Amino acid sequence: MAEVTAKLVKELREMTGAGMMDCKKALVEVDGDLDKAVEVLREKGLSKAAKKAGRIAAMGLVRVALSGDAKTAAIVEVNSETDFVAKNEEFISFVEGLAKLALEADSNDMDAFKAMSFEGGTVEEALTAKIAKIGENMSIRRIDKATGEVLATYTHGDGNIGVIVAASGADNDANKEALKNIAMQVAAMNPQYVSRDEISEEELANLRKVTLESALNDPFTLPKPILNGLLEKVEGVWHKDDVNILAEKRADKSFNFNYLPNFLSDEAKTKLAGLAIAAKMEISENKIFKGLVDGRIKKELKEMCLLDQTYVRAEDGKQTVEDYLKTVDGDLKLTKVIRFEVGEGIEKKEEDFAAEVAAQLNN
Repeated sequence: MAEVTAKLVKELREMTGAGMMDCKKALVEVDGDLDKAVEVLREKGLSKAAKKAGRIAAMGLVRVALSGDAKTAAIVEVNSETDFVAKNEEFISFVEGLAKLALEADSNDMDAFKAMSFEGGTVEEALTAKIAKIGENMSIRRIDKATGEVLATYTHGDGNIGVIVAASGADNDANKEALKNIAMQVAAMNPQYVSRDEISEEELANLRKVTLESALNDPFTLPKPILNGLLEKVEGVWHKDDVNILAEKRADKSFNFNYLPNFLSDEAKTKLAGLAIAAKMEISENKIFKGLVDGRIKKELKEMCLLDQTYVRAEDGKQTVEDYLKTVDGDLKLTKVIRFEVGEGIEKKEEDFAAEVAAQLNN
């Protein structure tokens, strides 16, 4: 049997990144054959990676890469189980390499991307190797890219948010700076659309329906004439205590009626909303109510649509993003905006750390 020296163990560890004792056991198992030991660790690593695949990976990194001509940018999100791993230099380098590779991808299809050549194998194989080496589950969640006559990228913080903003227009410093500012706005304000033109008629109709229903379900925010009309119907619907409170507050000329909900029972508020919903057809035709709904929709669209948002650096506090871009270059038009935020939409599992440690000790 060949001697398993400390030097040999060290060499195997450097080749595989596996633990010292795992390396020693593998070398003993294959009688000191370095190549076979690598295979043993790879097989064991693959097994460990498979077991880790069930864990929720909701932390991680977003990285952006720019092409040599600065006309194309790609973005990738890779998730890990813990923030600690997301700060690991090897993990960071891995994600940055994937972002550069995404520049060459034909689409944002993840299966096709994972089959691309990377680090001597495929992306999928490289990911599996990283899971085995680093010791926790990871997933390459998504990629995307944009091409434009001029574009800018922005990565927020340690890499939890990444943004690409592409546009048509002159490729000059002023336009690049403007797009950088817009990228920072996108990171902070998270618009759902670039402009209202992207919203379908179906989505607008649904927005109006939701806004109308929410207004009816919160009757104390309705225009005063409509609210007063509903309050005239509460006799026999509300409990007598709530009816008496209403009469008392109406008689008090100094009372601010906006505070009335604070004195009513939850049951009374629920029943008042029921009266509003029952009178939906009538209320919906009210011009004042229509104005209220239109105003709320307009406000929501300003938050949802990038060009309608108030530019965060506007000196007057009113200038929209669209108006800001016009002041920089009237021909500068946004063509694509991408925003990735680590873990958005992933249901994060609440971990009981003490229980997890106890479970590991019992294994």
